[in-house]
Amino acid sequence: MIRILIADDEPMIRAGVRAVLATDPGLTVVAEAADGRQAVELVRRHRPHVAVLDIRMPGTDGISAAAEIRRTVPATGVVMLTTFGEDEYILRALGEGATGFLIKSGEPEELVAGVRAVADGAAYLSPKVAARVVAHLAAGGAGVRAGRRSAARARVDALTARERDVLAFLGGGLSNGQIARRLKLAEGTVKAHVSSILARLGVDNRAAAAVVAHEAGVVPVAPGRLPYEEG
Repeated sequence: MIRILIADDEPMIRAGVRAVLATDPGLTVVAEAADGRQAVELVRRHRPHVAVLDIRMPGTDGISAAAEIRRTVPATGVVMLTTFGEDEYILRALGEGATGFLIKSGEPEELVAGVRAVADGAAYLSPKVAARVVAHLAAGGAGVRAGRRSAARARVDALTARERDVLAFLGGGLSNGQIARRLKLAEGTVKAHVSSILARLGVDNRAAAAVVAHEAGVVPVAPGRLPYEEG
């Protein structure tokens, strides 16, 4: 059973999130919070597998709460709920430990999928959020885009070949178990590779590593080829 905390300053939003999660018998909501400060307190008390946080709340917002949860209860994964037009908040949250992002107006199935993915140790960006992040990163003209891509490729090129393989699937949102099956490795070996990748890239979480992978053009490809191969 995956245990979940919900934090949003709007009671109707919390009720809606709870109702969607209740459609999956493997998920259970153990606590609700109206702001980030209360969310952190309840995470410390209940130790849920996943905290679903509104990115903007009065007082302590979701980004600050995500950072504190990562610092004090790192075993709890964080899924952020956001709306369109909040690209800068999404990028900030990536640096503060959030590993899942969902649009409030998205499909209910995405919420369940995102919570399950983060509970399983994967990063999850809904398709709409991923498109917004990529568009934001692409902003600033061809020169800026080329500079970002070049910097990202330099960071990725510092990885070993196997780490690049793992990063490619990590960038596709796969969990350690899924990556292990794709690459025919032990899950513990994949976990060790992921830890090394985060350290080498200088990022704090899988979602941030996924952004580097997308900037560098590292993406999963057709079966039978290594994901980092060109051509």
